[in-house]
Amino acid sequence: MKQSNQLYQAHRPVVMGKQGMVATAHPLASQAGLRMLLEGGNAIDAAVAAAATLNVVEPYMSGVGGIGVLLCYLAREGQIRVLNFSGRAPYAATPDRYTPETKQVGLRSPLVPGNVAGWLTLLETYGSMERSRVLAPAITYAEHGAPVSYKNHRFIKENIPLLSRFPTSAQVFLPNGKAPRPGSLLSQPALAQSLRLIAEGGKEVFYRGELAERMVRFVQEQDGLLTLQDLADYEARWEEPITTTYRGYHVHVPPPNSSAFQMLATLNILEQFDLSSLGYGSPRLLHLLMEAIKLSVTDRIRYAGDPDHTSIPLRGLLSKEYALSQQRRIDWQQASVVSGERYSREPAPESLRSGIPEEYTAGLTTHLAAADGEGNVVTITQTLGNAFGCGVLLGDSGIFLNNMAYWFEIDPDSDSPNLIAPWKRVDFCVAPMQVLHKNAFLLSLGTPGSYGILQTTVQMLLNLLDFGMNIQEAIEAPRFRYYEGRRVQMERRFPIEVRKALQELGHQVEVIDEWSWTVGGGQGIWRDPESGVWQGGADPRRDGYAVGF
Repeated sequence: MKQSNQLYQAHRPVVMGKQGMVATAHPLASQAGLRMLLEGGNAIDAAVAAAATLNVVEPYMSGVGGIGVLLCYLAREGQIRVLNFSGRAPYAATPDRYTPETKQVGLRSPLVPGNVAGWLTLLETYGSMERSRVLAPAITYAEHGAPVSYKNHRFIKENIPLLSRFPTSAQVFLPNGKAPRPGSLLSQPALAQSLRLIAEGGKEVFYRGELAERMVRFVQEQDGLLTLQDLADYEARWEEPITTTYRGYHVHVPPPNSSAFQMLATLNILEQFDLSSLGYGSPRLLHLLMEAIKLSVTDRIRYAGDPDHTSIPLRGLLSKEYALSQQRRIDWQQASVVSGERYSREPAPESLRSGIPEEYTAGLTTHLAAADGEGNVVTITQTLGNAFGCGVLLGDSGIFLNNMAYWFEIDPDSDSPNLIAPWKRVDFCVAPMQVLHKNAFLLSLGTPGSYGILQTTVQMLLNLLDFGMNIQEAIEAPRFRYYEGRRVQMERRFPIEVRKALQELGHQVEVIDEWSWTVGGGQGIWRDPESGVWQGGADPRRDGYAVGF
């Protein structure tokens, strides 16, 4: 890691602590995790407490009806494990059962919810506290009310058209037809009761017991597809991470069906250049980064999917030889055209085409992390899909299900590997990251942001490893997000002369707010290699806060 020359001045201090650190998208969730650590729990207990509390204080981003994936670094074993709880399409999910509307909104759009399986599998395997203790903060906030932040108010207000379509949702989140005002208390007693049932009955009550029956009954009354068999058959899955080296650092991410391999492919291309010599924030650096991302996006669209249903040539995609061939395709004088962030049957004729990696084989989401004094670290990204997921609060359960069927393709003539099918997993853009250096844990990093996750996380990582920023600086620094064609959104904090230079190269620059949530809401934890002190950073683009002791 290079030494910082104060390339970017953060607005917040780095939070530090020796015994533990929690960084989430909301201060109350961070404090819930910290409470577990202060009471003698480990990073696993803290992460589950924080993840469940986010259901209450950030209800539009994630919850028990959502899905996710995590990395867990186990200090005593010196290894990283992946837990995949990304849900599955119902057994009844076939392309003819969906329309563009029903795959996005309403009770045909959910996949089997995985978060409860993920949280409790993690807790049962490596946690040290009882479920009731870990879920207590979430239950308390749901029952007695959590303060509505200014961003809470904004997100709820922006989703009035969705929430007002469904009486059960409007009753809780739109009292008197309006979003609750900042500083008021939002109580969710039905959710509190569901969380209490989960604390008492565990996965059994959610996937096979009382809650399962209540949820399925309501879903089927509203013409949904989920069945008791779908829930009963679901389990979270332990997996091995995939990895690449970047300038001597070992970068670990989840395997497919996560799309995280796009980030590793981008890093492999960029590793061949001395980025610091190009100058932080320079047009030449940004052009290179954008072009490398577009090459990796194109391959991800072509190959990503459920590995149980499609062949994904990871060895080729992640080989250094393939990266060398990819970097030769970069035109330093002209921006290339990219088809977009996801599959399109008819991309623009001049769009980049995917490479041939087989030759080289010889949205609204939330992110959190927790670390403890022993050195264990949990890094989680979880989601409902779009804001409030499917939009429908399930009767008297207080639960929103996800709308992740939206990310499948439903055209039966599609050649996309992401065509919906029974019990299939979606191409999942959620992509938490952990980095090791010299066999020691160094970094936990991640963000929400739909397919922008795969661009934002790389930008934050480069800020740390190539430009020597601290964790808070790396998260706060201005970011961009590429879409279709040559269209790129850039935060207004990028200097106007930089944006003009990129336009001269053909990039179609759209200026967004100085601090835009569309480019994510990252959280990170860095461990000082010499002292072992944890350093936490959180994103002011949302309500993120890091706390430690």
